[in-house]
Amino acid sequence: MSDQTGANLIIDNKPGAGTFIGAADVAHAPADGHTLLYTIVVTHTQNPHLYNKLPYDAFKDFTPVVQLVRSATVLVANRNAPFNNVREMVSYAKQHPGALNFASYSLGSTSHLNGEILQQRAGIEMVHVPYKGTADATRALLAGDVQVYFDGTATAVERARRQGQAAWRGGRQAPGGLAGPAHDGGTGRAGARHRRLAGRVWARQAAASHRPENRHRIPHRGGIARYRRNDPFAGQRDQRAGPDAFKQIVANDYERWGAVIKRIGLKLD
Repeated sequence: MSDQTGANLIIDNKPGAGTFIGAADVAHAPADGHTLLYTIVVTHTQNPHLYNKLPYDAFKDFTPVVQLVRSATVLVANRNAPFNNVREMVSYAKQHPGALNFASYSLGSTSHLNGEILQQRAGIEMVHVPYKGTADATRALLAGDVQVYFDGTATAVERARRQGQAAWRGGRQAPGGLAGPAHDGGTGRAGARHRRLAGRVWARQAAASHRPENRHRIPHRGGIARYRRNDPFAGQRDQRAGPDAFKQIVANDYERWGAVIKRIGLKLD
């Protein structure tokens, strides 16, 4: 985007607090189109249901610009777990209620909620063990402290390559015929309440995403780029990913995740 516009694009990483820090900074920034938020699904679709008070309004403070990547959550297992696929895992869990521990990278995270969905749909009982971040959850999985873990695609795919772990991709239909979690996720870009510039930013982002190095990097890390695969690098945009479509995606995901969170009765404040 910097190459296309001739302007400096400064990346300011502000992790932590369930995405609160970065999201709040953008929400309170001047609405001039120059401050953008690149974030995951939790910011706008899960946090509003998990917390009674947020330092931002998920809908009023942001203008959806573009969904960059759509991705599923991946269910990974310790290589010594007593099963080889999802069907066998469910069978084992039914025969040994409460014997399986599943990790998440934090309480109330997508990782945690997908585990809850799996339990409900499969009719099984597992013990949830939340950790402080992906690194801690991964170490616990490798050490055998937990048997399964719903991980993000980028880290799960890379770890599977390095360590040869069993990995099953969650989605509309999981391996073995088990109906998997239908709540996929992704990352997107939103602006600070500046709707007029959303289309222009979207056009620049679409062209940047079409660059060869980006078109190959996203699938390599387990994601699905939200632009037509056969489009030439001319900047043609996939209408499914732009401001209007992204706004609807956020609204739909907000309702779906809200139903899950309400069902398990989870609040984090």
